Amino acid sequence: MRRHVPAGVFLAVLASLLILLSDTLGLEAQSVTLLGAGLGGALGLVPDRTPVQRLGGFAVGFAAAWLGYLLRAAVLPDAASGRAVAVLVVLLGCLAVAMATRGRLPLWATLLGASAMAGSYESVYVLDPTSFLTTSPSSATAVLVAAGAGFLATALLAPQIERDRSLEKARHTVAAAPSPSPALPIHEEAALLFGARPLESTTEA
Repeated sequence: MRRHVPAGVFLAVLASLLILLSDTLGLEAQSVTLLGAGLGGALGLVPDRTPVQRLGGFAVGFAAAWLGYLLRAAVLPDAASGRAVAVLVVLLGCLAVAMATRGRLPLWATLLGASAMAGSYESVYVLDPTSFLTTSPSSATAVLVAAGAGFLATALLAPQIERDRSLEKARHTVAAAPSPSPALPIHEEAALLFGARPLESTTEA
């Protein structure tokens, strides 16, 4: 576990610097830094598929959520029914991509991407749905930069975490294994096999 500390410290420093430099860089990242860094960190830490495949799944989910907002702004009613249809389309899209790629773009990564877009943009969208085309790029850029920082800080740890989990599983398996019963003498094993009582050892007086 101590080997994971530098990555955690690096992530914390990157996130703090991103907040401090948000105005200088022209990013509106202060309110979404923790969200993006957390999701990006999880994307880097989970040792499932290659980093490129994880990033691909995240990008697909992010794009699906963006298209969901486009549908809400363009054709769906600004009501619970419209939001329900958008969520249905986004999640089914994530599932379809995971199935079409046979899991090479994992479903969990696409869901992280969709969550990043929705978590960073929903409150902005609600304020003015008609400004979707002008407000969504800035929100998307801010959360993607934060997610990129999180992924960068943690991606190299995934193989080490997988090895650590394998070692922990092996230790638990060994600890939980029943201890072997002591071997019986051959004549007692034969007696038990044929249903007889084992002979008691006798000593001559």
